[in-house]
Amino acid sequence: MGILSMFIVNRSGGLIYQQDYSSAAPKLSLNDGLRVASTFVGLSLIMEQLSPAPGKDFYGIDFLEAGSFKLYCIHPAAGIKIFATAEPNTLGVADTLLRVHELYGDYVMKNPFYEMDMPIKCDKFDLSCRLLILGK
Repeated sequence: MGILSMFIVNRSGGLIYQQDYSSAAPKLSLNDGLRVASTFVGLSLIMEQLSPAPGKDFYGIDFLEAGSFKLYCIHPAAGIKIFATAEPNTLGVADTLLRVHELYGDYVMKNPFYEMDMPIKCDKFDLSCRLLILGK
């Protein structure tokens, strides 16, 4: 049991990182990954506008439960969205995503060669996320 896939979306709603962590995760092409990310961002923005308490630090979808998976999302102050799909009985996913955000700050944002809102290509970030999520 665990996290199936993780996505990081930039401020513009573009997919900048996607990684599968389970063989049970659906195999998405690059275009499918972009479509999933942009659809999620669109739905999250609609939920933000439909909120019954506008202006109350509500940033869209934080959690979504389906029959075969759960989706968790965090909305850091940097404007990115980090979301993951997980098997239904997986615990601690939101805390794991907060830790991924720390790794993002340590390995991506402190990388002098990284440009904001561009796809993340950082081996240390990949390895650290894999160790965090899979424990390997």
